[in-house]
Amino acid sequence: MNITRKWAATKQRAIEILIRLKRLYPEADCTLNYQTPVQLLVATILSAQCTDERVNQVTPELFRRFPDAQAIAHAEIEELEQLIRSTGFYRNKAKNIQGACRAIVEKHNHQVPKRMELLVELPGVARKTANVVLANAYGINQGVTVDTHVKRLSNRLGLTENTDPVKIERDLIRLLPQEDWENWSIRLIYHGRAVCTAKKPACDRCELADLCPAADLSLLSNVLG
Repeated sequence: MNITRKWAATKQRAIEILIRLKRLYPEADCTLNYQTPVQLLVATILSAQCTDERVNQVTPELFRRFPDAQAIAHAEIEELEQLIRSTGFYRNKAKNIQGACRAIVEKHNHQVPKRMELLVELPGVARKTANVVLANAYGINQGVTVDTHVKRLSNRLGLTENTDPVKIERDLIRLLPQEDWENWSIRLIYHGRAVCTAKKPACDRCELADLCPAADLSLLSNVLG
């Protein structure tokens, strides 16, 4: 199979995977709790190496004390650290959150930027965080959010051969319709948590198994029934 035909086949398979994911996970909303773009930005920074559930336990008190960029920018760093301590890497996260909020206040008129190139200039913000904020706060699908689940499943499903998140995102952008870039990531995250786990993927009950090169072929008969 030449490169063009192989890519066309991969694209067709990606669309079929997307269709099934939509059926399996009809609701594809961001699981972080927030009320404003600033709060979403802060929550997303906190979610690094931490579960959304844990972040959602921390942010109510954090946002009660410091509801906006202005308040966070002028907070005592030690208080920020204590409020977010349970999310891990709290000193670095507190520094980045405060730095990002100061930049938002001083350079962006208190508003979270709506452009990728401006977002990634903020402390603690890379493409993953920027994609989450743009898609969920502003409805702008600028790219595909690639977290550990999306990285793992995209490789297992044979949609990319890359391991670098930026290169994985590039491959997925070419395969998927733009309007589905963010909900693809959310649905793939749901599937990674529920079925295709890191240590022991449940191929015997995975409805994507017949489309997955990494699936245990001996279990496909159970899936295809």
